[in-house]
Amino acid sequence: MTIAEQVAVRTYPPFSLYNLIEGTFKPKPGQRLCILIDLEDPRDVVDFKFLENPDLSIQRNAYQHFYRGLHEGGVLAQLQLTGGDFLAYQITGGSNLDLPDLVIASDGRELSFERDIYPHYDIILCISTYSATAPLTASAKHHGFRGATLHGLNQVILTTGLAVDYDEVSYLGEKLRLGMTRADWVEIDFECLGAKYTLHLDLNQQEAQKSHGLCRGDEPDVANLPAGEIYYVPTSAHGQFPMKYEDGTLGLMHVAGGRVHKAELLAGNPDTVTAHNAKLASDPVTGELGELGFGTQVLPVSGKDIQDEKILGTIHVATGRSDHLGGHLTPDKFAEAKNATHDDILFAPHKTPEINVSQARMHRDGRVEVLIESFEPSPYLTGLIAA
Repeated sequence: MTIAEQVAVRTYPPFSLYNLIEGTFKPKPGQRLCILIDLEDPRDVVDFKFLENPDLSIQRNAYQHFYRGLHEGGVLAQLQLTGGDFLAYQITGGSNLDLPDLVIASDGRELSFERDIYPHYDIILCISTYSATAPLTASAKHHGFRGATLHGLNQVILTTGLAVDYDEVSYLGEKLRLGMTRADWVEIDFECLGAKYTLHLDLNQQEAQKSHGLCRGDEPDVANLPAGEIYYVPTSAHGQFPMKYEDGTLGLMHVAGGRVHKAELLAGNPDTVTAHNAKLASDPVTGELGELGFGTQVLPVSGKDIQDEKILGTIHVATGRSDHLGGHLTPDKFAEAKNATHDDILFAPHKTPEINVSQARMHRDGRVEVLIESFEPSPYLTGLIAA
């Protein structure tokens, strides 16, 4: 069956906050937990004033399904955890940008991430507009907490991607990881507007990593939920790949030495490409390819990349910050702090119908293995899962 056919017949258990927290963290009695959201004005968290704004669906989901679940649903007591505080910081405006230090609690207290949050909470759940995985991962390593980032949370994600058994996700992910680790390179063939392009990514036989939704034990760590991908930090890259900008413009990225050096207009608004080229010229590391990822789960499309990049058959690359994945590109290496983002570029039928991944292949152990063809997993990948 195709991925779409598998999704059509799959059923999911009801979302359980207890199962999610217990399964992800295996928390110990007495550990302290908090929930973070982002707001244009973080003071709107006081007395939950932000709930008056119908546009803040992510933050509303954080309150309704997580905060109320902890307190009114009894999950905090069932897991013998403490805290359960609901906190807000000012929205950063970009994926994985460093967080401002000021935090406002729902009871009106003004707090500091460095002084009051990171050192005093064992588990931090961040349910936000923009991903905070990179800054929270860096802070977790320094302060020793564990956490999860759930940016873009919507109803589809709640009832599917967060309702799965992450022990099973981890088990299947490990099968794929073992069959993809220590690869020499991956090449991706694209088709866009009648033309063909190829991106070559060097991996230098590194150990493939997996996002699997488990963040257990005493080691500091931050899970990205929903989870389910195999990923690498490329050591270099060259070639070309088409990209769809947020406004629908299609551009061709020219890659050499591991970085996008120039964008070329294929269709749409030329000003969009001009602005991108200006950014690449003024801050060249913004074009560095810092991730190559493959989805591992059978999930429905949610409309949010946090889940959709985890769907088996999809592929994504990312530009920018990579330190949270084990890469070398940290915020201090950008010319401007506002540019220190980690931006996923997802290729999937619903997201980029103008762009087809006709084939993705891997060179490993002296052989070339096809991984994906037209957004469907290859017999090689399905064989790894079935083994």
